[in-house]
Amino acid sequence: MKHFCKYELLIIDELGYLPIEKEDSKPFFQLIDMRYEKKSTILTTNIYFNNWDDVFFDRILHHAHVINIAGKSYPLKDYIKQEDEQ
Repeated sequence: MKHFCKYELLIIDELGYLPIEKEDSKPFFQLIDMRYEKKSTILTTNIYFNNWDDVFFDRILHHAHVINIAGKSYPLKDYIKQEDEQ
């Protein structure tokens, strides 16, 4: 935990890509709590905002800036392009 708390900015990418059980999420929320109002954390996820309670249990939005990006998936752009060409 201390290792991840020392960074001024921590980026956690693709959070929720794999299912997170409520019990398994405790270390994550401990980390967020340790960084709360001290350091910056960026989370990325493909989870729809309306479903955040299912993963985040309403514990990360205080003082948060939520940026919703709509559009085609950048990581899938080459795959989609190949499908269109066939």
